[in-house]
Amino acid sequence: MKLMIASDIHGSAFYCRKMVKAFEREGADRLLLLGDILYHGPRNDLPREYAPKDVIAMLNPLKKNILCVRGNCDTEVDQMVLEFPIMAEYCFLELDGQTIFATHGHVWNPQNPPMLKNGDILLNGHTHVPASEQLEEKDVGGAYEYTYMNPGSVSIPKKGSGHSYMIYHDGTFEWKEFDEGKVYLRARMRL
Repeated sequence: MKLMIASDIHGSAFYCRKMVKAFEREGADRLLLLGDILYHGPRNDLPREYAPKDVIAMLNPLKKNILCVRGNCDTEVDQMVLEFPIMAEYCFLELDGQTIFATHGHVWNPQNPPMLKNGDILLNGHTHVPASEQLEEKDVGGAYEYTYMNPGSVSIPKKGSGHSYMIYHDGTFEWKEFDEGKVYLRARMRL
C-alpha cells in the first residue's frame, strides 16, 4: 500500500489544491489526514486563499480514499459538511507488520504518549513542524522505544519548515515538498 499523509490544511484552498495534485501525482492508495481541515484556528494567521467551502469541494470527491482523525480545530459542524469521518481522536494502522498510532497531536504527543509498545510509531500533526525522532519512555512495565513522526503542515508551516506531506511505501517514509515532490527527509521502518 502506498499512503500519503498530510496535516493542518486549515481551510487553505491554495494549499489543499496542491495537496490533491500531489496525491494524484503520487498515485497513493489512501490519503491520511491528521486533522485541522477547515478552520484556521485562533492562534494562526489566515492561510493563503482561506476558503473552507472550496476545501470541502476538493476533499468530498476523494471521500473513498480518505482516512482522517480529528484535530483540535475540527468540530461536529465540520463533520456535517465533510462526507468522510473526521471525528475519531486516533486510529491504529498496521503497515507491513508495523503498528502506527495516528492522531492529531493535541492530546497524544511525545510529551503525553499514548499506550505504545516497543517499536511502535506515533504519527502526529498539530505542531506544523516535520519530525522523525527515536524516543524512549518509561512506564510501570519498563522502558520502551518508539518513533515519533510528523508530516509538518500543508498550509501553515512553522519553525522555518516548508509546506509538506509524507509518503509511506514499501517500509519507507518520505517527507516531501509540494511543488516538485522533492524528498527532504527519509526514514525506514524499524521492524
